[in-house]
Amino acid sequence: MEAPHSPAADAAPATRRTDRPAVRLTVETPERMRELGRGLAALLRPGDLVMLTGELGAGKTTLTRGLGEGLGVRGAVTSPTFVIARVHPSLVGGPPLVHVDAYRLGGGLDEMEDLDLDVSLPDSVVVVEWGEGKVEDLSDDRLHVVIHRTVGADTEAAPGADGADERRTVTLTGFGSRWSEADLAGLTGPAH
Repeated sequence: MEAPHSPAADAAPATRRTDRPAVRLTVETPERMRELGRGLAALLRPGDLVMLTGELGAGKTTLTRGLGEGLGVRGAVTSPTFVIARVHPSLVGGPPLVHVDAYRLGGGLDEMEDLDLDVSLPDSVVVVEWGEGKVEDLSDDRLHVVIHRTVGADTEAAPGADGADERRTVTLTGFGSRWSEADLAGLTGPAH
């Protein structure tokens, strides 16, 4: 099943962007993607909205698994494709992780309202895969993470198989005042 491509994923949105430039990282392996998630978790706090964009198999759920590990939440973080949203309570007194897969949701915020994300957002970290064009109105402050397979990557080979190129380019763009002073550039260490 081929995922729809959004031209907006190739260009940084102009509205409410922070004055800081986007941070671009190269992530070599799935384990490094999880490490990036764990590092990003240290920057997150209740009320944060994280939008993940990337084709099928890009590493969105792997990144979210690292976020869950870094936040110390209960339960295995897996793709919520068939349940749409999954809540992972904190085991360490931090915010719960609300993991949403909006891939099958065609409508914008109207369809997302049924999930009550606006109620969860103030007390949780909400991560939405395939949320571009659907959840931006939930918060002026959000982090948009775009994951691209590196050009020339062998997308036909099974992940981890000989000849499979797992390298990804990850672009993190903060929007709103919340992200204007966050040190996203500090995430470059564990991802290389």
